[in-house]
Amino acid sequence: MNIYLGIDVGSVSTNLVMIDDNNRVLGYEYLLTRGQPIRAVQDGFKNLAPKFPRGAVVSGVGVTGSARSLVGVAVGADVVKNEITAHAIAAELEVPGVQTVLEIGGQDSKIIILRHGVVVDFAMNTVCAAGTGSFLDHQAARLGIPIEDFGSLALKNNSPAQIAGRCSVFAESDMIHKQQMGYSLENIIAGLCDALVRNYLNNVGKGKQILGPVVFQGGVAANIGIKAAFEKALGMEVIVPGNYLVMGAIGSAILSRFAMEDKEEQSSFRGFALSELNYEASTFACDGCPNICEVVNLVLDGELLARWGGRCGKWENIETGSGRVLS
Repeated sequence: MNIYLGIDVGSVSTNLVMIDDNNRVLGYEYLLTRGQPIRAVQDGFKNLAPKFPRGAVVSGVGVTGSARSLVGVAVGADVVKNEITAHAIAAELEVPGVQTVLEIGGQDSKIIILRHGVVVDFAMNTVCAAGTGSFLDHQAARLGIPIEDFGSLALKNNSPAQIAGRCSVFAESDMIHKQQMGYSLENIIAGLCDALVRNYLNNVGKGKQILGPVVFQGGVAANIGIKAAFEKALGMEVIVPGNYLVMGAIGSAILSRFAMEDKEEQSSFRGFALSELNYEASTFACDGCPNICEVVNLVLDGELLARWGGRCGKWENIETGSGRVLS
């Protein structure tokens, strides 16, 4: 039995998924990154290993996310791809014929436009946290509401408050002002959901032709208030897939299957035993030219695995050890 692993390492969460040859999800792990992407992946492997089917073989590993270069080297990835590709291919699997993907994570958001299964356009917002999961978590904590109840409260409103949603600072100030004016909590939360969706469509979705089917994924897709606000703004159904939380990891696993199915060699995966190894990442500034590039070293138990970050490739071309671990 062939198993394919997908890893999505973001700034807030790290997701690991294993699928079979038919793209069925056999298990997944969702963990907080906490600024330590390799440690988060190691913890994920510890949790995922007991779910690994007896007699199965890891035939491919794919990595995506903001820390994909670092983690890709650490785990021995066969494929390292950007989030756009990973999320798009997972959305197409869950909802065949999808034409628009709305993805909102912990600290960024993106929109992906597909036509006939091909990505034709996309946009990302990484400048402002308004509308992302971390901002909603902060507002829920400030209001004393469990984040799990945030969306259901929004649906109980009778007249959404008008909230300025173009900036996280202004949105919070406006919410406080509305509270002082006597608006109900439900109306304030509903107004915030509307404002955040309006901000998303006016910035990330600006100039995009949003056609259905529309798929909403990422951690914020769990918020039924945001989903309802999208449906109201777009005038169409918004689909939240069952595996909305780990779609990037699923896409990475599928990409690894595509990459390895026509190859005769084995996967470069270092094995689940890497969860017990000591990785260390460090940086230094290269003064070989005016660029002063910041070069990253990845070391495993004292052995240099890889370097990257330079513009000219000088350091990357220096031979490094394989660091291969077999389990």
